[in-house]
Amino acid sequence: METTRQRIADRLREEPATASEIAADLALPTPTVYEHLEHVSRSVADDERFLVSPPECRDCGFDGFDDPLNAPSRCPECKSERVEEPAFVIR
Repeated sequence: METTRQRIADRLREEPATASEIAADLALPTPTVYEHLEHVSRSVADDERFLVSPPECRDCGFDGFDDPLNAPSRCPECKSERVEEPAFVIR
């Protein structure tokens, strides 16, 4: 039986996914997925890389968020709340 973190890592080895997509696939709350992603990012094998496509503002295109392992609530540049979630993958 796999742990939740192993299931998340396996999911990210298949294809890129957002925390919301992972949460829906594994029937977990999205905030819980973000907590697990921090641990998964530190525990990938030496021959693998945990990659993050940073969040991006849909209105102004800003993508320089400080913490890519977190879903920002709004854009610091234009204050829009239309911010895409970061996507994650293990390669």
